[in-house]
Amino acid sequence: MRCRRCPRLRAYAAHVARERKRAHLDCTYWGKPVPSFGDPRARALIVGLAPGAHGSNRTGRPFTGDASGVFLYPALYRAGFASQPEAIDRGDGLRLCDCVITAAVRCAPPQNKPLPAELRNCFPYLLDEFDTLPNLRVMIALGGVAFAAIAKLLRERSFLTGTPPIAFAHGAEFAAVNGRRRIEVIASYHPSRQNTNTGKLTVPMFDAIFKRANQILR
Repeated sequence: MRCRRCPRLRAYAAHVARERKRAHLDCTYWGKPVPSFGDPRARALIVGLAPGAHGSNRTGRPFTGDASGVFLYPALYRAGFASQPEAIDRGDGLRLCDCVITAAVRCAPPQNKPLPAELRNCFPYLLDEFDTLPNLRVMIALGGVAFAAIAKLLRERSFLTGTPPIAFAHGAEFAAVNGRRRIEVIASYHPSRQNTNTGKLTVPMFDAIFKRANQILR
């Protein structure tokens, strides 16, 4: 919560929290690094890009309060990973079952584009989260940046040598192994408005990702 490794991101998140969006003028923005959210016994980890300026940066919970979350949480609900399809704020009663949601970067970046140095600065937090999930079996990358962060993590933890055996593409999948532990990685387009409004990512396409995750977990 108190991380100051990326002055540009901290300044931007605080600025957005002060100025706010017209639709949310009556809201008190979170305006800080956004922690992960989910089940500490989870077998699935979902990795996104970064908090949205007026979504997670406002609500303090991943994919909550913006269009991406409106697309993501109903899919998780249909797949049995979420207790309800709506994600409004931290007090809405939503719970995740068998999954955790996090991001490659924890602070909202301008234009949703974190710098390479900012990705590096935030990477240790992703490593720490991975280390606290001993039951983890599936990692779902929402977008190319998340896919690259997962690959880097798996190299760091000796599950992967070199680059992934596949390139990022929606539905692409590979396995990474360290001793007796095996992690399956599934790639998906990010549920951003840019992808969902254009039809690049549809509801059936997204549902297929979580159906596949459930198949692996079963």
